[in-house]
Amino acid sequence: MKILMSLFTVLLLAACTGGPPGGLSVVDNFELERYQGQWFEIARLDHRFERGLSQVSANYRIQPDNTVQVINRGFDMASGQWDEAIGKARFIDATDKGALKVSFFGPFYGAYNIVALDQDNYQWVMVTGPSLDYLWILARQPTLDAAIYDRLIAMAGNAGFDLNKLIVVSHSPAM
Repeated sequence: MKILMSLFTVLLLAACTGGPPGGLSVVDNFELERYQGQWFEIARLDHRFERGLSQVSANYRIQPDNTVQVINRGFDMASGQWDEAIGKARFIDATDKGALKVSFFGPFYGAYNIVALDQDNYQWVMVTGPSLDYLWILARQPTLDAAIYDRLIAMAGNAGFDLNKLIVVSHSPAM
C-alpha cells in the first residue's frame, strides 16, 4: 500500500509526460515484446514511494488492449512485508520509441523514458522521468556488470543527475 499511495502522490506532482532531461534522448528501434518480463532495480534516485525498499523488481506484460501491465514490488525492511503496486503503461507516440507514460492511479500518468538499453539482448536499461529527479537502472539479473554500470552512471552524471543521491538497491534476502 505504501508504494501505491506514494506513487499516486509522485505521479500527481510529475503528471507531465515530457521527454527525458539533460539532453538525453529516448532509444529508437524499441521492441516491447523483448522488453516485457521481469527486471531488477540496480540503482535509483531515492523517492518517498520507494524509501526503505530493497529487492525491488518490476514486471512488464503486454495486455490485449496493447497497454502494458506494470507490477512493481519491493521488500519493506521496516514492516518486514512486501509492497506491490500495479499500474498501466502506454506509448506516448510511436511504438518503436522508448517513450512511454505510466499510471498507478486512474488518469494520472508520469513519463517513463528509456534513454539507454542493451538493444542486442535486452539485459539492462536506464530509465528517466521528465526531470533530473527520476532515474532508475534496471537489469534482468539482480546484479549488473561493473563496466556497464559505470558507463550508465557516467551517462547519467553527464546529463546532470545528482549521483550522490543514487541508491544502490540490495537484492540480498532480509535477515
